[in-house]
Amino acid sequence: MTSAAARLACAAALAAAACPSPSGGTPAPVPNDAPQVVLESGGKSHAVTVEVADDERKREMGLMFRRKLDPDRGMLFVFPEEDEHAFRMKNTLIPLDMIFIDGRGRVAGVVSRAAPLGLEPRSAGRSRYVLEVAGGWAEERGVKAGDRVRFRNLVLPADP
Repeated sequence: MTSAAARLACAAALAAAACPSPSGGTPAPVPNDAPQVVLESGGKSHAVTVEVADDERKREMGLMFRRKLDPDRGMLFVFPEEDEHAFRMKNTLIPLDMIFIDGRGRVAGVVSRAAPLGLEPRSAGRSRYVLEVAGGWAEERGVKAGDRVRFRNLVLPADP
């Protein structure tokens, strides 16, 4: 192998090692300005880096067709008003926890391990925001109704 080819092979190997594994290896690093939801539960802070679903199209698509969700990653659904928002698991291929958050920044309730592909509506109280994370995440961290929630690097709409 020529020295140029050896350097190219070495660079490719290093680049591949730095990338997350598609089979559930180490998630990609989180940029400092990434939007996050931070739940305060049991005296600990639990940060989730989120994609934001803040319009009708994004809320309808949600996490449909995803085959995995990295630990401490999720989707935050932002609604224009606090209401009883119900979710279905249509075309959602992975179990999810749904954490319903009111307009005051408190957990209103949790739907744990919602089964994939279910069509029954799921809700856990009046909410302005809903955080979806991998199934079992909330239980593992002791998240419950009444816990405090903070938002980082997010511009949220003002109350109507």
